[in-house]
Amino acid sequence: MILLRNGSNKISSRIDWLLFAFILPVLFAGLVTMKSFTKETPFYSHQIIWISISLLVFFFCSFVDFRFLKKTKVLVFLFLFFSSLLILLFIVGHTAGGAQSWFDFGGFSFQPSDLMKLVVILVLAKYFSRRHVEIRNVKHIFVSGLYALIPFGLVFLQPDFGGAMIIFFIWFGMSLVAGISKRHLLSVVILAGVVLGGMWMFSFADYQKNRIKSFLNPLSDIHGSGYNVYQSTIAVGSGQIFGKGVGFGTQSKLKFLPEYETDFIFAAYAEEWGYVGVVLLLVLFGLIIWRILGNAILGSTNFETLFGIGLAIYFMSHFIINIGMNIGLMPVTGIT
Repeated sequence: MILLRNGSNKISSRIDWLLFAFILPVLFAGLVTMKSFTKETPFYSHQIIWISISLLVFFFCSFVDFRFLKKTKVLVFLFLFFSSLLILLFIVGHTAGGAQSWFDFGGFSFQPSDLMKLVVILVLAKYFSRRHVEIRNVKHIFVSGLYALIPFGLVFLQPDFGGAMIIFFIWFGMSLVAGISKRHLLSVVILAGVVLGGMWMFSFADYQKNRIKSFLNPLSDIHGSGYNVYQSTIAVGSGQIFGKGVGFGTQSKLKFLPEYETDFIFAAYAEEWGYVGVVLLLVLFGLIIWRILGNAILGSTNFETLFGIGLAIYFMSHFIINIGMNIGLMPVTGIT
């Protein structure tokens, strides 16, 4: 949480080492689970490379004073830049998993919507922090909603329904925390329901409709649209209390479980680590969110506080949606 720190140049005072300590076991659990798939996929070695790069970037950024992100000109530039990248995807974007969401550079791919989510958090934090006195005015729902609607629409049209929903949850959660009228928000939710109904009729692709149908009734087509969820719930349940052991997950090893190294990594983890391992993972994520919110409360201005809360909402949305789809409580989406 570098953004929330003061101007000290000492790295020890600019890093929340307790938060860092909670993150390491989560990374380790993912690596250990991926290790059992080494013979089938290169994801384990790739994950080690990206974690190493991420740690180097993390410590480098620890020396940067990120308060420049509070400047309106900087935020406007970031918002327009990443919005332009999202538009450019429709021209030169690489399609994977049915969504044209990636720039393919050969050795690696880049998904601009991930960084756009962080930009949305920054923009909303800036907007709400400057209007906390008059925040209950209904116009702030529509203005803040417009900032979220532009990236929401661009991501949805890729089509990336999961990524679009993350942006919606960020806006909705930050609006609640900022103090916008609950009655006005309820009106917006009802309107969103009507819009989604229209999208179902005129916008949703067949595979998206099938995912929602299989979510409402997962067992209706276990050999078709409901196959992924069905196999995922089997994997999670078969882990029982203590799991089958690392490398002994039959659903993933025998490839009954699709995308076991990416979208359904939680199911693969639950099968091998069991209920005890899942509880441990939940506790670690809970501690990560606790530290993020703790840092947010210590923010020197409303901007830092709202940014920290928005970041917590961002992680919780990913966490809830991914695990929810792995256990049949949420529609299947490509959310990490």
